[in-house]
Amino acid sequence: MQFKKLNNIIGWIVFAIATFTYVSTIEPTASFWDCGEYIACAYKLEVGHPPGAPFFLLVGRFFALMAGGDPAMAGKMINIMSALCSSFTILFLFWSITRIGLKAIVKKGEEFTSAKQWAVIGAGIVGGLAYTFSDSFWFSAVEGEVYAMSSFFTALVFWAILKWEEEDTTNPVGAMRWLVVIAYLMGLSIGVHLLNLLAIPAICF
Repeated sequence: MQFKKLNNIIGWIVFAIATFTYVSTIEPTASFWDCGEYIACAYKLEVGHPPGAPFFLLVGRFFALMAGGDPAMAGKMINIMSALCSSFTILFLFWSITRIGLKAIVKKGEEFTSAKQWAVIGAGIVGGLAYTFSDSFWFSAVEGEVYAMSSFFTALVFWAILKWEEEDTTNPVGAMRWLVVIAYLMGLSIGVHLLNLLAIPAICF
């Protein structure tokens, strides 16, 4: 099987494992600290504490609508949103690891053997699932807080940086396209949490 196809299939399998894990262990309502505030603000489209998280609250409102008008279910639906954001984080983490592994293991001009393919895929599986079941990430994945969505944006931006880096230097339009996407995603992420600004040094590097 071609590496690209295998990489996509295994990535989605790791995503499915993470999604099942998080959705089956979500908080049924609001957990302690800021989660109750975020759920209430998303449900009523109100303003949260400074500096605010307008994009998070807008997406949270969309998921709260799936509760069918039942306020008791709104918290659960927003928690499911965090679970999905976290599993997509794992998906893009997997793809980022395999892209970096590909550059590290396969030198220019060398044959990309089946053993090397599985070494790269194995690195992605181990890295992705290790982060899936890590204590702090699992906790933020099952509650209505901004950290799950912020992690998703960080993983997505870092993956986009790797895609941008792979663009042919003779095609400036292709490279600029990825830079525009990265800038747009970082702009959206500021409406969730400022954590994604830490990706700027990676872009410069």
